[in-house]
Amino acid sequence: MAEDSGYESVICVKPEVHVYKIPPRATNRGYRAADWKLDEPAWSGRMRITARGKVAYIKLEDRTSGELFAQAPVEQYPGIAIEGVTDSSRYFVVRIEDGNGRHAFIGVGFVDRGDSFDFNVALQDHFKWVRQEGELAKQEAIHSAAPKLDLGFKEGQTIKISIGNIKKKDGPPGSGKSRLGNSGLLPPPPGAKGAGVPPPVAQPAQPPRTAALLDLGVVLPPTQPSGGAAADLWGDFAAAPSSSSQDAVSSGWVQF
Repeated sequence: MAEDSGYESVICVKPEVHVYKIPPRATNRGYRAADWKLDEPAWSGRMRITARGKVAYIKLEDRTSGELFAQAPVEQYPGIAIEGVTDSSRYFVVRIEDGNGRHAFIGVGFVDRGDSFDFNVALQDHFKWVRQEGELAKQEAIHSAAPKLDLGFKEGQTIKISIGNIKKKDGPPGSGKSRLGNSGLLPPPPGAKGAGVPPPVAQPAQPPRTAALLDLGVVLPPTQPSGGAAADLWGDFAAAPSSSSQDAVSSGWVQF
């Protein structure tokens, strides 16, 4: 088996485990720890589980020196490299290899039930990560094989953006058009009389009738309110005594 190169990480360490020689499998139902000599382990030491790439390694080492006693590479779990017994949760059958193509099956047991639980969880977590990495690699391969969508602008290509709901601003003062219109005057209020009718044109005042008298050289006194001296003057004028034209001219009055 070719080992994966790369950094080797430690995922679990148990300070005390026992190794047993196991008899050949008697039936197809599985191994039983009761058939082992549990009170006479063949070896005792520590267990260290490491991971290098996708492969996990169960290493049985001396407690003091760390010398390797046996090693079991695990490529999948559950699998042929590790198998539980049928009568206990603290014992397992492990397939060890010497690196030269030879292998053997041994029994491994934990003193504490919690240690066997940690052993299971460490291997399950590692291979869960392996599966996730495999899925990510497949997705990346599919994504890289798919044609890429080019969203960039081609040379000379332009776009037009239409922005609505924008009010035009009034022009600057004196620009000709404003809110008051072209004439610069406010429109009349609704319903006002004469709306839309131009204002009347002023007519020149008619000269009073007394202007004719002024043209004849007649000097009139200032105008008085109605019913006053002016009324009496005209009455005197109407009642002026008859005389010769010579007297009329000398007095300044003209008789009609």
